[in-house]
Amino acid sequence: MRPAVNWPHSWSRTQFTAGGLAFTIGTFAVGFAALNTGNNLLYLLLGAMLGFIAVSAWLSGHSIRNLQIERSFPRGVSVGQDFCMTYKVTNRKRYLSSIAVEISEAGLPDRAFVAHVQPNEFTFARSLNSFVKRGIYPLGTTTLSSSFPFGMFRKVRDVLIPGEIVVWPRIDRVVREPLLGEGQLSKLDGPTQGELGARGEYRNLRGYRTGDDPKDIHWRSSARLGEPVIREYERDAGETRWICLDTTSEVGSASEVALEVAASLASRAVATQRPFAL
Repeated sequence: MRPAVNWPHSWSRTQFTAGGLAFTIGTFAVGFAALNTGNNLLYLLLGAMLGFIAVSAWLSGHSIRNLQIERSFPRGVSVGQDFCMTYKVTNRKRYLSSIAVEISEAGLPDRAFVAHVQPNEFTFARSLNSFVKRGIYPLGTTTLSSSFPFGMFRKVRDVLIPGEIVVWPRIDRVVREPLLGEGQLSKLDGPTQGELGARGEYRNLRGYRTGDDPKDIHWRSSARLGEPVIREYERDAGETRWICLDTTSEVGSASEVALEVAASLASRAVATQRPFAL
């Protein structure tokens, strides 16, 4: 996780909601009618509406004021993998609480929401996002906003928190386990310890997993148990799997698929503690 801390030093700006815009237009209409008619009741109504606007703007502005933001996120994620962005929100105000604060990141669709944080206390908020393309994505501007209490106006303030997140190729592609061919190189030293592999000395039976070779299904045991069962073999502990990826091909969908296949094979090798090289 990479933490980052900053304070919202920028000026807040005001955005009208649909209800707030309609209410403001109505206030101008009442004010125009009061000036033309001189009706005291209209002046009284105009004062109440202006006070309503002032209170709404003041409270929403105070909700995002004097907040310390600490952001944590994974060092890297894979394409299509959901990741959690965690915010620690500390209210540095002495008396007033911060209520209904939304936290958003430029370029990320999901938002974190803080329902309530009391003075001189902190709380955590989280957002869940994912990426559709690999690469390095900069994280710069974190935006605080609140439309508390009436939802008429939204006060917005930007916080600059530099950072970046690395998005790796997806590793969940289903790739069939490669078979050992005649061109396999053997180590001079014999196997020091049997490990699970696709071919070799028979070890035991296990449940079928996605990507297993259907040729290894033990049909008699599968029929008895009512579910597919695979024969599992031992392999040489010193055997290294080489993953070959053509890096000279043109950039496109085919090269991205090849990269994802290579990443999936490498991820599977790491999960099974099998030596591999690229």
